[in-house]
Amino acid sequence: MKRYSFEEIAYCEMCGDPTEKHVIIGQRLNQSQGLSPRKKSGITVSIKKCTNCQLIYSSPLPIPENIQDHYGVPPEEYWIPSYFIVQPDHFKYELDLVKNLLPFEKGMKALDIGAGIGNSMLSIEREGFDTYGFEPSIPFYEKAISVMKVDPDKLKQASVEDSDYPENTFAFATIGAVFEHLYHPAQSLKKILSWVKPNGIIHIEIPSSNYLMSKIINFYYRIRGTNYVTNLSPMHSPFHLYEFDLESFKKLATSLNFEIAFFEYHVGGISFAPKVLHPLLRKYMKLTNTGLILSVYLRKK
Repeated sequence: MKRYSFEEIAYCEMCGDPTEKHVIIGQRLNQSQGLSPRKKSGITVSIKKCTNCQLIYSSPLPIPENIQDHYGVPPEEYWIPSYFIVQPDHFKYELDLVKNLLPFEKGMKALDIGAGIGNSMLSIEREGFDTYGFEPSIPFYEKAISVMKVDPDKLKQASVEDSDYPENTFAFATIGAVFEHLYHPAQSLKKILSWVKPNGIIHIEIPSSNYLMSKIINFYYRIRGTNYVTNLSPMHSPFHLYEFDLESFKKLATSLNFEIAFFEYHVGGISFAPKVLHPLLRKYMKLTNTGLILSVYLRKK
């Protein structure tokens, strides 16, 4: 059984706004809820939305007694089988964007934060960067080295909180599908920025707080007479603690030393909707920036 401490959130973790003014949008169970969450029992936390920057977060914030309780699982349980096959075009689109934003020179140092089993590290290295990384999950770290053949001298088993690098080391850092897992994202980004060179690029891929399908499912829960929401999963896989809006980064840019160099939204997956509606939903989400994923590219000033 997972054991947690619960941290009350007094200020928005991105913009610093006092949370006493924020809106409770519903409750989230410590398991997958499905379409009938009130038929299930368990622990719930309140899900709130910042009225200043639109960050969605849980309050109180559940913090596991041991980080391995969340991520110390066999990688095969966390990722689909195809993820263990090295794909030549993996992360290629993002790297092409980064090379245009830098501009790129062969041998530039890059850092993969939350490297998982090392797929992106291998892609970044293949594109000409001198690539390093760290990964907090022990099973993921071991799989990266033993199966994916990532250089053990370049990959550390560590988290953001206990990692450190010299200032102004990296031209590029990526935080893909990781930022939403960090307990204190703005504080972590401040630390990461210190590792990046001036004019360097940080790529962050996160779940959007404006995702259309979440709104539809939450509306369904309401008409069924419950106050549950589908946002986040702070106490069950994939353990998402936050959903972000572009406004979160705009507000944070005023206190940290970066600017938004580029951003885009990706439609991502569609759940709980008949397949016949998927093309229409995808088109609508693309036109309205209400897809699942927000990708931001930050430039250190």
